[in-house]
Amino acid sequence: MEPLRRHRGKVAVLDRLNVDTDQIIPKQFLKRVERSGFGQFLFYDWRFHADGTPNPQFEWGNGSADGASILLTGENFGCGSSREHAAWALSDFGFRVILAPSFADIFFNNCFKNGVLPIALPKETVDRLFAQVKAAGDGGQDSGYALTVDLEQQTIYNDNGLEVSFDVDPFRRKCLLEGLDDIGLTMQWEDRIAEFEKKYAPRERYELFSNCYLNFE
Repeated sequence: MEPLRRHRGKVAVLDRLNVDTDQIIPKQFLKRVERSGFGQFLFYDWRFHADGTPNPQFEWGNGSADGASILLTGENFGCGSSREHAAWALSDFGFRVILAPSFADIFFNNCFKNGVLPIALPKETVDRLFAQVKAAGDGGQDSGYALTVDLEQQTIYNDNGLEVSFDVDPFRRKCLLEGLDDIGLTMQWEDRIAEFEKKYAPRERYELFSNCYLNFE
């Protein structure tokens, strides 16, 4: 997983409440077994018509999300089913940071496990950011509105004097700073795992776990 320490990126806005995971990545695209390739289907039912042609009425129909890596959105983002594919799709599209007043718990956890930083900010702060993006050109392709998110210092700022503090759980912060997902965390103990494997021969491991099972009965 790619570390995230200090990220500067263009902001895309999605001014909607209660965006659920079936809207983030519709169920018909959940057939892939790898984590890549989902970005093209992000918000598919909103971005495209039934025949696959782009929907110009969607907020990003004017190209406002092209090249964006920070998503600014409304309350309760990521509600609905627990599909981890929602975080995969956002990451694959290019988003590293999501700013919203609140998030659904499971989605919130899935983001951290996939290198995406979800930051819950006070609603008035999010509204202020929406207003600034709009003032910069309605989030248009050439608006150039960008933010810097510094996870090390836990601050968000721009070139016009905005500075906002945020808090991240220390363990989750460490994982993002060091680029550690669940596998990476496990592999930190690779030497001790190898030592255990070497210590117990296959037959001994079988007897060990058989005894553990019997002790639970």
